[in-house]
Amino acid sequence: MTEKKPVRYEVADIFRKHLKGYEQVHKLSYEQRVAARAIMSCRTPALGGVVNHCDQEGCGYQEFCYKSCKNRHCPKCGAFEKAQWLEAQKIWLLPIPYFHVVFTIDHVFNRLVWWNQEVMYAHLIETAAQTLKAYGRKHLGGELGFTLVLHTWGQSLQKHPHVHFIVTGGALVETTDGYRWQAAKHNYLFPAEEFSRDFRSAFCNGIQKLWQADSLDTCGGNLDVTGMLRKAEATDWEVFIQAPLYGPQKLIEYLGRYIFRIAISNHRILNVNRGQVTFQYYDNREEKKKFKGQLKQMTLPAVEFIGRFLAHVLPARFVRIRHFGLHHGTCRKKLQQARRLLGLPMQLPVILQLKLIEWLKQILQIEADPRLCPKCGRGILRPGREFGPVLGWRVNLLPVLGVFEKWSFSLL
Repeated sequence: MTEKKPVRYEVADIFRKHLKGYEQVHKLSYEQRVAARAIMSCRTPALGGVVNHCDQEGCGYQEFCYKSCKNRHCPKCGAFEKAQWLEAQKIWLLPIPYFHVVFTIDHVFNRLVWWNQEVMYAHLIETAAQTLKAYGRKHLGGELGFTLVLHTWGQSLQKHPHVHFIVTGGALVETTDGYRWQAAKHNYLFPAEEFSRDFRSAFCNGIQKLWQADSLDTCGGNLDVTGMLRKAEATDWEVFIQAPLYGPQKLIEYLGRYIFRIAISNHRILNVNRGQVTFQYYDNREEKKKFKGQLKQMTLPAVEFIGRFLAHVLPARFVRIRHFGLHHGTCRKKLQQARRLLGLPMQLPVILQLKLIEWLKQILQIEADPRLCPKCGRGILRPGREFGPVLGWRVNLLPVLGVFEKWSFSLL
């Protein structure tokens, strides 16, 4: 495990210093305001918490442990939930190659997307999924299994809606004699040009239907949907299909990176100074076939950084992770048949329920109990009295309150 450097700057710090300046120019949506407040309050007295105390007699050590916001956009939340999600994905893993497929729409639609996020995201997901299903039936004669994660950003936080899929390298075919497994060709899933062209046609046809049904907000007529469609249909689209380079577990971990977070991690923020934010990013334009390109730095005004970050706050209750085909919960019997044909027991594996303390030991790379008292080194820090939100809290009170977060359960 590669050890990350300590975080010096956080998205929360940038919000606390510059969100008011951003609001003087831009209006926040309800979801954006909720996310911003949650991120600024996360693991601070604003949310309250619990006083942990050492159970070793005579030690008397205590520490404040502040609650996490649990907002799905927060850079500091969701680590344990992500680990449990990764465990849950093992239920559908088969001993076959898996392909990484990425559907990206033409950037000409960006303004339309951000005026109609819920409708457009749903349309992107549904179109990509149906295209995959159709090609599974056409070229492999059966049902694929695939899981997707919606991303709306690029490495520099720009608007870049796209969907990542992990797709089975084969399909379950139902015949009059029962089931059989049809494997995909080695390092080949579908004809990329035809696949990309059909996805473009299906997506653009869907936009036309949504527009004719008056289901799209065109910003008072200022968005030229006809012009967007004309430009998009005249452009070659490329659906990225990566042949299996890694095991499926590695690909799942890649997809899970931003399941409970968005846009950027705190570790990527290098400096916040004089109204400017500097962060690192990977430039993938020169190396499209790799997960990571060349590491570079970018500096933005803090207000622009906030705008880019908040642009990726999802509509309320919108589900960005979805399962289809053999990966869907309603296809468990078919999944069992696929397992039998591929030499696995038909019984689905039991998902391991992670234990918090053991998980903390693993990620912190320690053998001792992470609750070990930092003062006496013998006792265990036990949760004691809870306290509610501290009214009127300001960030400069943190040193006075004696925050100790290193082993805090608010890490989650």
